[in-house]
Amino acid sequence: MASVPQQISVLVLGIGNLLMGDDGVGVVVVQRLQKGYRFEGNVVVMDGGTLGLDLLPDLENITNLIIVDAVETGKKAGTCVRLCGQELPIALQTKVSPHQMGLKDLLAVSGLMGNSPKEMVLIGVQPGSIGLDIGLTQKVEAQLDTLVSNVLTELVNWGIAVTPVQ
Repeated sequence: MASVPQQISVLVLGIGNLLMGDDGVGVVVVQRLQKGYRFEGNVVVMDGGTLGLDLLPDLENITNLIIVDAVETGKKAGTCVRLCGQELPIALQTKVSPHQMGLKDLLAVSGLMGNSPKEMVLIGVQPGSIGLDIGLTQKVEAQLDTLVSNVLTELVNWGIAVTPVQ
């Protein structure tokens, strides 16, 4: 008897605070994805802001998770990164902003509840400035197209059809 392929359920989660400079990059990227693309299948693109554990119900029944966020890498501002698997908890050890502790806790509690996504990827960028300031620095803003493209590549690699909005 052939097994029925499991339906992929994807959450693209932009994390950050738009009032804290480059910390808002995840939110800006998901806003671009929401406005510029349509996704086939069960894909949710969400502005997670700084909600932390309040996002726990959103991780139920998710098979694949993409997190978009500012990430402290120790590299030059604007450096893009892709982290997956065991790299995620390590990356979240170095806090860029207060919401990252909430994100680390969110993933841990979700796992304890048996709701860990099978695939988790963090698409991130090294921030230039995290402080009370509206807007991204030039170096991070210059990477927005790359970050959007990196998210789209993950989705396509998972078999999700992506259509630009005309």
